[in-house]
Amino acid sequence: MNFLRRRLSDSSFVANLPNGYMMDLQRPDSSTSSPVSPATERKHPQPSQPSHSSSTGTSIFSSISSAMKQTTQAAAGLIDHSASPTPPVAQKPKILLVIDDAHTDWAKYFQGKKVNGEFDIRVEQAEFSELNLAAYVTGGCMVDMQVMRNGTKVVRSFKPDFVLIRQHAYSMALGEDFRGLIIGLQYGGIHTVNSLYSIYNFCSKPWVFSQLIKIFNSLGPEKFPLVEQTFFPSHKQMHTTPNFPVVVKLGHAHAGMGKVKVENQHDFRDMASIVAMAKTYATTEPFIDSKYDIRIQKIGGNYKAYMRTSISGNWKANTGSAMLEQIAMTERYRLWADACAEMFGGLDICAVKAVHSKDGKDYIIEVMDSSMPLIGEHVEEDRQLIADLVVSKMTQLVITAGSTPSPLRPWPPQVQPASMKSQTGPQLGQLSQPRPPPQGGPRQPQGSQPSRTNAPPQQRLSPQGQQPQSPQSTSPQQQRSPGSPQQVRSATGSSPVQASKAGAFPPQQPRPPAQGRAPSQPSPTETSKQQATPHPHLNKSQSLTNTFSISESSQRGNANEDEAKAETIRNLRKSFASLFSD
Repeated sequence: MNFLRRRLSDSSFVANLPNGYMMDLQRPDSSTSSPVSPATERKHPQPSQPSHSSSTGTSIFSSISSAMKQTTQAAAGLIDHSASPTPPVAQKPKILLVIDDAHTDWAKYFQGKKVNGEFDIRVEQAEFSELNLAAYVTGGCMVDMQVMRNGTKVVRSFKPDFVLIRQHAYSMALGEDFRGLIIGLQYGGIHTVNSLYSIYNFCSKPWVFSQLIKIFNSLGPEKFPLVEQTFFPSHKQMHTTPNFPVVVKLGHAHAGMGKVKVENQHDFRDMASIVAMAKTYATTEPFIDSKYDIRIQKIGGNYKAYMRTSISGNWKANTGSAMLEQIAMTERYRLWADACAEMFGGLDICAVKAVHSKDGKDYIIEVMDSSMPLIGEHVEEDRQLIADLVVSKMTQLVITAGSTPSPLRPWPPQVQPASMKSQTGPQLGQLSQPRPPPQGGPRQPQGSQPSRTNAPPQQRLSPQGQQPQSPQSTSPQQQRSPGSPQQVRSATGSSPVQASKAGAFPPQQPRPPAQGRAPSQPSPTETSKQQATPHPHLNKSQSLTNTFSISESSQRGNANEDEAKAETIRNLRKSFASLFSD
């Protein structure tokens, strides 16, 4: 007690105490009628009973030991803050932009779904014609939306996190060209289904058909029966065609638009003049007297096959009245869908259109992307499959990006380089595993620690941070002087109280002295080392600093950590000083 009173004398501790800090020592005894200041107690001393003195002393030493333990753990950064759970932080919802017409309300298909189980999804739906955007190098993509909802014009601006594209970005027949919006989304780094690269490539049907030709050359006509087609970049090359009737397709259009059946040479020349007026390219393919059309769609990992038969007698099965029914998915159809799904880096949603002729042959004529119309009795199921696919893609994006981990998903443990391990303190996940010494270093005297070998030879700073140690030197625990408190206790044995508290401290962590005992006196060697290299922040009380010393890796932290540890020890020193100042 005299040692602590002499080393920790300070009378201005009350002003420096945090709120509620060691209130059990400042609170007067319950038998006292009114609290008095320390100065009044010194002026009017009252005799104390032996039993009361012993209980008070026990309480003081218990509080001192508890405070010393908390301060040591706080200085080492080992206090488990998860013991007091904090309320979960509300996560900012992910914004999903769905580009589709107003006939389908996509918000209800994403209701209740979460990205990675923690982010809500806010759905914004509009058509291409209702959107405008601005993209930046570092600012991402800002989308402006002007839509009509129940007769009211709604104007909003937002930064989408993901986009589902269910409309064609380009159509010559309707005079719509929204490829600039696709470029803007790509410029802003927005992820979409399907990918923006594939969406932009699908803005030209001959370009897509060229990919089908590659698949045809790879698989062969038996596995991938592609229709014969001829491409004309302009009307100048459209002089004649070998066989009639043929189907002429002008430019890039959808839903059967821009397709003309030509029966003879004279009609073909007339058609060439129409192509000249349109100032576009054209393709021709032989007319196939079809029995029915086949459509194989793929949404993620789900496959469906449909057969469509014309009732009105129109040679275009998708025009007029038709009968639609679902057919069995064969391996042949699955091969078509999988082969087409690999083009342009991968198509998450696609459909293959084929024609089954009256002679029993199949001809693949077209492939569609995510803008394909949904047909059949399972439209609701298909929309739900698309919603699940989008949520899966958004979750994968959050996991792979990992830019802002939430409290529910902390950073995964990462392996630090060997050069950084010597500068960082002990990690929470590594407390149970003691750090091995360098190669050739002697083993620790403690019996609880296993032998350590095969550590990478590298130089390390000494605990005081003065001289680098060679790889053949002793381990960091043994670099301390033989008279350090940890090794003195190991050599002389510990009391039962110390043995019961041994599990409360991680390996390589010095323990505070037992209750009611002063720190062990350092040896002359350690005393000379401490006097030669005093700590810059703890030069007033080096003995107490050695008691609270942590591992050498923690002492080599940055200046902010050392300052925070020193401030904690100073506050504790002020608290202890006032207890014995009277």
